[in-house]
Amino acid sequence: MISSNQAFTVRCTGLRSAPVPHILLLFILIPLLFHAVLGSQTPLIRDSSSSASVSSIVDDEVFVQLENADIEHSKAVDSAVLGKYNLWRREYDNEHTDTKVKFMRDQMIMARVYMVLAKSKNMFDMYEELMNQLKESQRAVGKATADADLPKSAPETIKAMNQLLSKVKGQMYDCKTFIQNLRGMLQSADEQARGLKKQSTFLSQLAAKTIPNAIHCLSMRLSIDYYLLPPEQRKFPRSENLENPNLYHYALFSDNVLAASVVVNSTIMNAKEPEKHVFHLVTDKLNFGAMNMWFLLNPPGDSTIHVENVDDFKWLNSSYCPVLRQLESSAMKEYYFTAAHPTTLSAGSSNLKYRNPKYLSMLNHLRFYLPQVYPKLNKILFLDDDIVVQKDLTPLWYEDLKGNVNGAVETCGESFHRFDKYLNFSNPHIAQNFDSNACGWAYGMNMFDLDTWKKKDITGIYHKWQTLNEDRALWKLGTLPPGLLTFYKLTHPLNKSWHVLGLGYNPSIDRSEIENAAVVHYNGNMKPWLELAMTKYRPLWTRYINYDHSYIRNCKLRT
Repeated sequence: MISSNQAFTVRCTGLRSAPVPHILLLFILIPLLFHAVLGSQTPLIRDSSSSASVSSIVDDEVFVQLENADIEHSKAVDSAVLGKYNLWRREYDNEHTDTKVKFMRDQMIMARVYMVLAKSKNMFDMYEELMNQLKESQRAVGKATADADLPKSAPETIKAMNQLLSKVKGQMYDCKTFIQNLRGMLQSADEQARGLKKQSTFLSQLAAKTIPNAIHCLSMRLSIDYYLLPPEQRKFPRSENLENPNLYHYALFSDNVLAASVVVNSTIMNAKEPEKHVFHLVTDKLNFGAMNMWFLLNPPGDSTIHVENVDDFKWLNSSYCPVLRQLESSAMKEYYFTAAHPTTLSAGSSNLKYRNPKYLSMLNHLRFYLPQVYPKLNKILFLDDDIVVQKDLTPLWYEDLKGNVNGAVETCGESFHRFDKYLNFSNPHIAQNFDSNACGWAYGMNMFDLDTWKKKDITGIYHKWQTLNEDRALWKLGTLPPGLLTFYKLTHPLNKSWHVLGLGYNPSIDRSEIENAAVVHYNGNMKPWLELAMTKYRPLWTRYINYDHSYIRNCKLRT
């Protein structure tokens, strides 16, 4: 049987044969087809002349060298994917599928392309011959989907079409033109791929920062019902536990009711002594009623919970807080809303993240003010709202931080997630005070020693660096870069099994790592409450949601 890779080859005088997968040839011929359709009459065959100039000979030698290099490079390319007839058709996903049917369809595609080229060059005899042979192949293939469905005459039809295509190919263009068109096509495809990648990044970031309609519906319904409650029914029980330093306290800052509920539910369902766990939730004024109403309707068992509004922290104002002062400045508004505004879809891929609402919200920066928010506590576990707890977290309160303020899982490998990834080491403030190779760590699950925090004046250190970064010369955005500076040499590395990251962007996390993790973190754009979440990781999150709950059902939230 004739293989598709053997059937079509590029042969030039003085050059070795180089097999070209049939799907690649189709892409090679597409530029030629456009060339013909646009009406160019430039002949593709160039007669050799004994009086060729020296420069022409040099060009020929360069082409030969480049082509030989490309041939050698092609040996390293896996043709398993390139050799597929159609990547979108399921019947061709199996590498052992029926090759005769696939090959005949390839031949028919090639024949149609050559017919267009022949007609554009007024080669009507060749056009007629191709059309007749195409009809023969169409009759032979019919509706066949497997080699067993083909008639006995199929091999002869394949052979006849192959001979015709070889003849036509030799008359249509020479090898030099073939190579030139191939290089042009590859350059064009590369530019298109880069543009599509930028557009994909832009759209994924756009999707990541939006709130699904169902969650918006949930928040609105809960808010309405909360403000209909009489004041005496808006209080949570066990308020005496809120300042008890002998209990296990959590800080959770979120404007997403559903995400916050998963964090709380997963924590208490895996806790050995849930009655000793206290949850301190802080949200914004828009979601304050919804967050209260949800946990009034769905109390966390014997655990204690309390919800606060960040706008009620009157001490958190622009005269005290540098980031608030900066967010209110005209320069910052220009940076977030005007200077970074893209003129095209692809141009916006690198700019949209600067206008993500989380970078403009004090909920995101409140983590640097924990002793001010909870002055009576000596330790607190900070949790992001895109995590799921899978094990009892009580042992973290007994972890020896060795005099450090922050207990966190480090994220650096041999050459990535180190300080130089997040900070501008061309700035002397950074270069003179920090090691560019220092290991980064993750926010999302952090044990903070608030007594040591106050002794070291951590909030003051944060204010210093935030003030120096008013022109964004030290870092661009986010809370991790200032966190790395603020807690430099004050962070104790926790065992990596406490906190596994990447479920919001990495599809290849080892399953055993996820199963053994105390906390899994959906950091990245693919949050579990969004439709673009990775299907394989989403059940870890949805298992803590009661989809039969009346509010969730009425807002049409689905797994």
